Amino acid sequence: MSLAAPPQDPHAPRFRVRPPANWMNDPNGPFRWRGRHHLFYQHNPDAPVHTNVHWGHASSPDLAHWEHHPIALTPTPGGPDEDGCWSGCVVDDGGVPTAVYTGVDRNHTGCGTICLARAADPDDPALAEWTPLPDPVVTAPPADLDVVMFRDPFVFRHEGRRWALVGAGHADGTPSVLLYDCDDLTDWRFAGVLLDGHDPAARAVLGGRATGWECPQLYATQGGEWVLAVALWDGHPWTTGYLTGRLDAGLRFIVRTGGLLDHGRDFYAPAVLQEPDRALLWGWSWEARELDEADWAGVLTAPRVVDVHPDGALRVSPAPELHRLRAAEPFVTASGRTALPAAYDLTVGVRERTTVRLLRSASGAELTVLLDPGEGTVTLDRNGWPRARAGAREPMVGELAAGAPVVVRVPPGEELTLRVLVDGSLYELFVGDRATITERVYERADDVRELGVPSGASVTGWALVPPTRG
Repeated sequence: MSLAAPPQDPHAPRFRVRPPANWMNDPNGPFRWRGRHHLFYQHNPDAPVHTNVHWGHASSPDLAHWEHHPIALTPTPGGPDEDGCWSGCVVDDGGVPTAVYTGVDRNHTGCGTICLARAADPDDPALAEWTPLPDPVVTAPPADLDVVMFRDPFVFRHEGRRWALVGAGHADGTPSVLLYDCDDLTDWRFAGVLLDGHDPAARAVLGGRATGWECPQLYATQGGEWVLAVALWDGHPWTTGYLTGRLDAGLRFIVRTGGLLDHGRDFYAPAVLQEPDRALLWGWSWEARELDEADWAGVLTAPRVVDVHPDGALRVSPAPELHRLRAAEPFVTASGRTALPAAYDLTVGVRERTTVRLLRSASGAELTVLLDPGEGTVTLDRNGWPRARAGAREPMVGELAAGAPVVVRVPPGEELTLRVLVDGSLYELFVGDRATITERVYERADDVRELGVPSGASVTGWALVPPTRG
């Protein structure tokens, strides 16, 4: 089934990966196998609520046309994952695609185990069936570290050997990333702490609020540096950050710099695929509406190509394959006022301070983006646009409250370029190739999707259309 089938809910994205119905959270195990990209995700197949976690599965020949497959991982009654198959990765283990994931049993106290499942038929291009191993390869965190949060394994290669990261939090409130030697994927050996919250450089970038670092991801850049991405947990999902640096001889991460992985309020749980010539990243965008308003919840972002700039800052841009989703002709090529489709790919370039309007309502509220190349700032302002996420607390980026403008700072220059990908309620803004803002915006019946761009700006926009093969 194509992911571009028309949704019943106008808020539902049509072109990003999400299940046909019910709950989705973290992307898991992005993996390229025999010419196809496979992407897994946390999924409750029975209801749009966060429980009963399985691994959903979709794949694509081109990162634009995605197809659903049967559920890959299902909790095993009486097994180490009976209370959920939680986040992890997928690796090629001697020619057999192998899922490395967090298993949680019914007696857990916050710490998971590390479990494996293997593709039943590696020659099946859909990788439709998976067989879990009966016993975890890691049953508990190291006893002497007083770990109270232990989950989300990520396997990577360094100098010809295979290693794994595991996200952790300690009883004293210190977050960390643990390192394991797993060259033999069935025999894991603890190799120390890759990095923790006591590191002064990491603390200067990520702050001291997080009590756990979830979903650790590590990729090598084209220039030879490494980037560590983490989801910041403070008892709830909070935000995401990245650290640029190097691995020393003892495989400890030496921080150079870093920042927010995404500046919006609706991005979490990054997942990275290291390819020979690039690294791809996806994130989970949660719902900012009450969850009983629809029969689905959660969507994955567009794939992003990530690297670093010479100054150590994140380099990020939409995967070029997304051009396949564009209509044959643009719907706008000049400044002014233009009706916007429900899903579009828009680029605006400015040389002076300019406000771009994306949405307006009968009550006078507007969704705007202020671009100021001289100051090197981009400000997303909801201007009172309602945003109320279900749950006991509102996730915030730093001290960024629900209605506050999002301000992104980049090096000032003569021109500033903004690319906006909108798909239903999912808004992804790319500030040049230096920053992203992911937010959910839910239109009401009287809202008007209208682009407003003053003269002097360069503008090109395409409606998104269902992709064709080939």
